[in-house]
Amino acid sequence: MSVLDDVLDDLTAEGDQLESWVTPLSDEQWRTPTPAAGWDVATTIAHLAWTDEVVVVAATDPAGWEQLILEAMGDPEGFVDATAAAAATAPAADLLDRWRTARRRLPDVLRAHPEGEKVPWFGPPMSPASMATARFMDTWAHGLDVADARGVTAEPTDRIRHVAHLGVRTRDFAYATHSLEPPAEAFRVELRAPSGETWTWGPDDAVQSVTGPAYDFCLLVTHRRHRDDLDLVATGADADRWLDIAQAFAGPPGSGRPPTGEATS
Repeated sequence: MSVLDDVLDDLTAEGDQLESWVTPLSDEQWRTPTPAAGWDVATTIAHLAWTDEVVVVAATDPAGWEQLILEAMGDPEGFVDATAAAAATAPAADLLDRWRTARRRLPDVLRAHPEGEKVPWFGPPMSPASMATARFMDTWAHGLDVADARGVTAEPTDRIRHVAHLGVRTRDFAYATHSLEPPAEAFRVELRAPSGETWTWGPDDAVQSVTGPAYDFCLLVTHRRHRDDLDLVATGADADRWLDIAQAFAGPPGSGRPPTGEATS
């Protein structure tokens, strides 16, 4: 199995799980607020549907992609939130059907993308495998938002290795987002998978390191939990700083989630 197929299979499974959570909801329950400020369940699914659709446009429709870029340039920081809010006004059944259609088409489009060519995006262009990884991260993170909103327990699976990998690979991006110079040296990252397996990145003899549960690391880099609530250990000043600013997603870092027990108003 190729890397792309592996990620796409996990993306489909993650989407299936989220779909099983939202399908039984009433129209009123679709308006349940999530921990993401200003987003309810409907906004979340609208965002996922729109983003999957945009990936298809980016991969297959150069003229359509250029038009989307022009629209985004008009409101670069608010474009994503605005599109989600606008789409979320549709009836729940229509939203669910739109997302279902988009996410089922996405794997075929990425598999069919010409070998060696990258898919254009709002940030740097990405290979189909990297794009699929980004879509997995987004789906998983927003799935947690829905789970939190509905009181559902999201059992961790080893599918999160894609989020962990993205979190490690975006280390220097996180520094750049905060206008900081990335450290010259690589860190050692050792994470304990939900299955008990150990996942590692970086040289064995690195002076600085991050260790802990992979699930906690994924929560951190997607800003779904505050660092104070997670069991991650940093060795070295730079590694410690990284855990304060880490993010696996594009765009501004935002305010993140407050520590447990802190007022959210």
